[in-house]
Formats: sequence, C-alpha cells, structure tokens
Amino acid sequence: MSVEIPPDHPRYRSLLYRERLIEGMEKKVTAPAGLIAHGRGEAFDYLLGERTHPHAHTAIRQAAFLFLTSRHPVVSVNGNVAALCPEELVRLSKVTGAPLEVNLFYRSREREEAITRVLREHGAERVLGVGAEAVIPELSSERRRVDPEGILEADCVFVPLEDGDRTEALVRLGKKVITVDLNPLSRTARTATVTIVDNIVRALPLFIEVIERHRDDPSSLAVPDYDNKRILAEALSAIVRHLTAIAHELSD
Repeated sequence: MSVEIPPDHPRYRSLLYRERLIEGMEKKVTAPAGLIAHGRGEAFDYLLGERTHPHAHTAIRQAAFLFLTSRHPVVSVNGNVAALCPEELVRLSKVTGAPLEVNLFYRSREREEAITRVLREHGAERVLGVGAEAVIPELSSERRRVDPEGILEADCVFVPLEDGDRTEALVRLGKKVITVDLNPLSRTARTATVTIVDNIVRALPLFIEVIERHRDDPSSLAVPDYDNKRILAEALSAIVRHLTAIAHELSD
C-alpha cells in the first residue's frame, strides 16, 4: 500500500478501500474510470449513513434464496470488486460452487489476466472469462463477451457494481440478476431482479454468511411477495430520513 493509514483515523476504512483501488489500478486490475465509479458510490454511502439498512438485509435474504436454488449460478467479477473483495469472491464461489467469471467494460487481455491472478492468489482454482468470445446478443460494449460455460449458460448471475446495459441484456435473456449498488436510482438497481442497496464491502460478507447458514434449507430464505421496487423505495426513504436527521441536528 502506497500510504500508511493510521487505524485510529476517523475515515480509516474508507481510505483503506480507496488505497486498495489505487493499488488495483497500478496492477491493471482496476480501470482509471473505476475510481470515479467508486467515488460516486461512496457519496451514496454517505447519504445512507454508511450502514447496512433493513431493506438491504431483506434483499440479501432473497438474493441468497435465488442463488442457492438456481441451476447454474455465476459470479461476475469486474476490476473494482476484484480489488476490494477478492477473498470474499473466492469464498462465495467455493461455498456455492458458482464459477467466477471476469467481465469488463474496459476490457483488455492484460486486465483479464491481472484480475485472474488476484483471484488465484486468494485461492481461486478456476476463473472463466479470459479471452471469452461468446457474446450477449444486442449488447455492443466489451461486456458482451462472456464465457460459454459461465454467464452465457447461467440462469442466475451475481453482478455487483454492474453496468446498466448488461443488466438489461441479461434480464431480457430471462436470467435472474442479483446486484449490489449503492445508488438506488441507477439503471442497474432498477432493472435487476434483486438489488442490494449497500456497500459491497459490507454486503458481500453478509451475503456469504446467510448462504452458509441456510444452504441446507434455502427455501427458508424466500421473502414472501418480494418486490424489488419496494426495496428501492425503502432505500430512498432511508436516505431521506438520514438527511432529515442531519438537517435537524445542524439547525439545533
């Protein structure tokens, strides 16, 4: 790490994650644009009070239910997630048997191999997506390139920190899409089957924990009458409540 961050710094964790992304960029894991995307997400995390709300816990339960009951779930990996949560990604793959697949908007063979290297360093035995030539129909970005043994054949795809165009394309293909997105207004959040409005560094460990606890009885996780639009509305309400509380505090 290029900067030594004192553990007692009030923004220790936030600065630590930023440094991970900078280090990831230096290793070609993260694209420069990924730093901008992280900053946008961090702003929404401020609005949420930097904590995991009940709506996120509800979405995590439903996401775990879908993932555990799917025929062929796949974990899609981009540069930011690989830089922030490589250990958790590998753990999720091992716990569920779902393959990891590299999928990038700013795609190059160098970045594919850099991300694969990071995942292998954290225990991944097999990583799909390197040099993938199969395509998602009606998608023109480099995210259209998918592995025929992975996302192309998946019935459920976990796509944290995703681009909206690919989420829309995957849903059109009849796939269930689970995403983690701090912005409840994004196209990804509004299109996905299940949206966990939370920070990936908090949500992914919780997702794995729920899966581990209930993998022998996934039906117990199903949320009756789950409505993703309601989850997004609850996330927006949480933001409003947090901002209102801060406004009252400042006006006292």
